[in-house]
Amino acid sequence: MSTQAPEKRLFIKTYGCQMNVYDSERMTDVLRPLGYRLTDAPEGADLVVLNTCHIREKATEKVYSELGQIKRMKAARAAEGGSMLVAVAGCVAQAEGAEIVRRQPAVDLVVGPQSYHRLPELIARAHRAAGEALAADFAPQDKFDALPSDRAPAGVTAFLTVQEGCDKFCAFCVVPYTRGAAAIEVEARGLAAQGVREITLLGQNVNAYDDGEGGGLAALIRRLAEVPDLARIRYTTSHPRDMDEALIAAHGEVEQLAPYLHLPVQAGSDRVLKAMNRGHTAEHYLRLVERIRAQRPDIALSGDFIVGFPGEREADFEATLDLVREAGYASAFSFKYSRRPGTPASAMTGQVADAVKAERLARLQALLEEQQQAFNDAQIGRTLPVLFEKPGRRDGQVAGRSPYLQAVHCNGAKSLIGQIAPVRIVAATRNSLTGEPVLATA
Repeated sequence: MSTQAPEKRLFIKTYGCQMNVYDSERMTDVLRPLGYRLTDAPEGADLVVLNTCHIREKATEKVYSELGQIKRMKAARAAEGGSMLVAVAGCVAQAEGAEIVRRQPAVDLVVGPQSYHRLPELIARAHRAAGEALAADFAPQDKFDALPSDRAPAGVTAFLTVQEGCDKFCAFCVVPYTRGAAAIEVEARGLAAQGVREITLLGQNVNAYDDGEGGGLAALIRRLAEVPDLARIRYTTSHPRDMDEALIAAHGEVEQLAPYLHLPVQAGSDRVLKAMNRGHTAEHYLRLVERIRAQRPDIALSGDFIVGFPGEREADFEATLDLVREAGYASAFSFKYSRRPGTPASAMTGQVADAVKAERLARLQALLEEQQQAFNDAQIGRTLPVLFEKPGRRDGQVAGRSPYLQAVHCNGAKSLIGQIAPVRIVAATRNSLTGEPVLATA
C-alpha cells in the first residue's frame, strides 16, 4: 500500500521570460510527488525557489536583494522550530554558480536551467546534510529525459519548450539544445488531453529549431496541428535570420497557427544593427515582413526595440522610427540600452547620455502606442474567436485572448472558460478589447 508524502509548502518566484514560466511549472511537477504544493507567499514556506533570469539590468543584484529578505524569513522559521530550504534556479544560478552560496549562505541549493529535474535528489541530500548544494552544469538531455511525462497545466493555455539556448548571443546562456519532435508531440498530446487548447512553443531562438533529422519549426508546427483539440499554436522568440520560407508558408497554410508573430528587430539603422551583431539589415527585415503578410495579411506583428545603443545618432534613431512606420506593429516592447559589465557593448565608444535615451524612448513609445491603439480600434465591429481563459475582474465577466493575442473581456458565464467562442468587439483600449458573446441561433 502506497503512502502519500506529507504536504509541504512550495513558493516559486519566476523572473523574466516565458521559458522560465515553463521551467517553474515543471519544477512544480517534479516536486509534487514529494508532497510540495504551491503557496502564494514565501513566509512559512518549506521550500523557496527563485527561478532567475540574467537578461535584465542588475538582475543578479535583484536576486541577492531578494535573498536577503528570504534569509530573515528563514531565520524566523528556524526560531519557531521549523525549517526552510532556499534554492536559486535559472540563468543567474548558472552564471554565478558557487558564488551565490559564498555571498548568501542562506542558500541551500543552486540549480542551473538544465538541472532542475534533480531537485528531489538535491533536496534529499540537503536534508541528510550530504553537502551537495550545486548543480549548475548538467547535460540537457538528462533534464528532459528525467522529467515526468505528465504535466498539470494551470489553465487552457500552456508553454512548451522546444529548444534551449542559442548560438548567437550571450556567453552566459545555456548551451544550445533541441528536443526531438516526437517528445514534443507526446507532451502536447498530454496537455491537450487535459484541456489545453493553445500552446506556445518556446526557445531563445525558436525559429532556428531543427530536430536533427531535417525537420524545422514549420514541420513541427504541422505535426502539432494534427493533435486533437489543440486549437491554437504560437511560438516565440524569433530571429529574422532564421525565418525561412517553410515557416512563412506555414503562416498561410496551417489553420491552427495563430496570426501573431513576435519578430524582434531592435533598431532601424543598419549602422546600429551591425554594431549589435544582429546579422540582418533594416531592408531585409521589412521585406521579410512583406513576405509574411503576403501569406497572412491580417497577421499581428510584435517586436522588440532598444534605443540609445552605443554610437546611436539622431539619424539612426530616426531610421528606427521610419522602420516602425513602415512595418506597422500591433504591439511591441521597447527599452533603453542598459550598460552591462562584461558585454562587448559596454566597452564601445559613444555611450549615449541617459537623458537622450529617455527622450528617444518616449518618442518611440508614443508611436508604438499609437499603432497599437489603431490595431485594436480596427477590431471594433468584427466578430473574433476568443479563447476564454479565466473569470474577469468583475462579477459575471469572463476574459480570454483573441487570435492576435489581445486581451478580451465580456459578460458571460464561467462555462465559457476553456472554450473558443465568437465575440463581437464593441470597444477597444490600447491594452484590451471589450466584446459581446455572439449567441448561436437555431
